[in-house]
Amino acid sequence: MLYWLTALSDGGDFFNLFRYITFRAGGAFLTALVFGFVFGKPLINVLRKKQGKGQPIRDDGPEGHFSKAGTPTMGGLLIVGALTFSTLLWARWDNPFVWLVLFVTLSFAAIGFADDFAKVSKQNTAGVSGKVRLTLGVLIAVIAAFWASAYHPDALQNQLALPVFKDTLINLGLFYVPFVVCVIVGSANAVNLTDGLDGLAIMPAMIAGTTLGVIAYVVGRADFTQYLDVHYVQGTGEIFIFTMALLGAGLGFLWYNAPPAAVFMGDTGSLALGGALGAIAISTKHELVLAIVGGLFVFEALSVIVQVLYFKRTGKRVFLMAPIHHHYEKKGWAEPTIVIRFWIIALILAMIGLATLKVR
Repeated sequence: MLYWLTALSDGGDFFNLFRYITFRAGGAFLTALVFGFVFGKPLINVLRKKQGKGQPIRDDGPEGHFSKAGTPTMGGLLIVGALTFSTLLWARWDNPFVWLVLFVTLSFAAIGFADDFAKVSKQNTAGVSGKVRLTLGVLIAVIAAFWASAYHPDALQNQLALPVFKDTLINLGLFYVPFVVCVIVGSANAVNLTDGLDGLAIMPAMIAGTTLGVIAYVVGRADFTQYLDVHYVQGTGEIFIFTMALLGAGLGFLWYNAPPAAVFMGDTGSLALGGALGAIAISTKHELVLAIVGGLFVFEALSVIVQVLYFKRTGKRVFLMAPIHHHYEKKGWAEPTIVIRFWIIALILAMIGLATLKVR
């Protein structure tokens, strides 16, 4: 919204700064961060009062989690609120990719909110049925697929771009929409599965989001794409503002989610963040790079898939407990040790993802 202050500029004054994505991205980061600090404590107080017993704890979970009983959930409202407010304040309203990413983020946040509300009100871990969640997620992703395709260059529509092999495009044709569904729904649920320890999901989400934001900025600049030999998608640079808002909102939330957590993000936050990462990836045509920068989430999801399939086939377990972070809990690792080591892995994977921009 503040971009329109450029109408007051004569080209060499303060208002001219609002033309620059980097300036507005910095403003979005600070706005979201301050939003989190200002509204974090009041929101937690309201959630604690309304929820009473807080988020239900699984009976079959690690024993150390029973001490977390009574901790309120739905803290994702703080993330989504800060992220949305900051993005709307600093991003251009005439950019279709900003609205696409916001649409996916808020839609998955709504699914997560309904799930969290069901869990808290019924005081069980069932929540909204998996079929309903999946159906709604697929519907949102289908809309996003057509939305993104409508604003991609003709040469990139329904195409899969490969990292490193930058002259290669794979025409997915009719399979493009199912592919986008897998990316967005898979990303949302992978982040959701990762959100099992205090601070575990939010930092990797910030790292992956910031990395994809840098990629979006590069992809949205013709000069950078020419130098780095990546595909140019006009308008994606504005997504960088969204990702900087995500970074600020995430830090504001982490202030209260750091061990021991005063609030959990719940499905409200994890589904929203995962959906956002998927939407950014399809907007920038870097879907496969998402699998790298979000590799931690992929690993968490795969650990569940492997555990379930192997157990159904043999009656035995590969891991002591899935997702994989619970396996390390069962092995005796302290929760902060798991969280920080997983953060390090997420950062390494993000650096590898960024390196694909220049590898030829």
